[in-house]
Amino acid sequence: MSIWTRIAEALSALTKGESLAQVLEKLRTPPERSIAFTIAVIALGAKMAKADGLVTRDEVAAFRQVFQISKEDEPQAARVFNLARQDVAGYESYAGTIAKMFRDESDVLENLVEGLFYIAMADGEYHPSESEFIHEVARIFGLSERCFDSLHKRFVPDAAPDAYDVLGVTPDTPLDEIRQAWRAKVRDTHPDRLMARGLPEEAITLATKHMIAVNEAWETLSQRHAS
Repeated sequence: MSIWTRIAEALSALTKGESLAQVLEKLRTPPERSIAFTIAVIALGAKMAKADGLVTRDEVAAFRQVFQISKEDEPQAARVFNLARQDVAGYESYAGTIAKMFRDESDVLENLVEGLFYIAMADGEYHPSESEFIHEVARIFGLSERCFDSLHKRFVPDAAPDAYDVLGVTPDTPLDEIRQAWRAKVRDTHPDRLMARGLPEEAITLATKHMIAVNEAWETLSQRHAS
């Protein structure tokens, strides 16, 4: 049984007067956790896309790319997307649910915030409402200001990316320690490791994108220290 079939079954509870947020509260333990994660990230993406009051085609396309939704699964994903947009529950409810599910896996939460930045910038603009949205989601996730600033600098044009922030080091950190930080990030973010931990496919997709940034940061700093 595919995850989208299981999601359809979970959503059937909505006909009994339950909200999407209430359905999530029942799906917070394995194996249902993967269903809850998928629903929650789509819900966050939906509320992110309309944070500036307008959902553009570029944002929807970015949303589908970030979360790797196949053609045959689009109808169910669209249903979750639209239900989230209509749900009276605020995005804080969805963010809180994800934070509880992954409270000991900050790398998953960081990767999800990264995906929200990608969606926000898909139309070429970073609206103040989108900025407030992502900042609050990061706060609910328990991510540090430095982590948020690092992601902000990577995605927002007026903020230059900082390779040190990506790896969580400083300009004074010796190269050997930077290498250790890089290897730790790669190890924690590697798709195979996340798959072995039983994380949902969407989390693994986001982690793969994040690992690219980690490797680029290491390449930048290793060359800088070698010169």
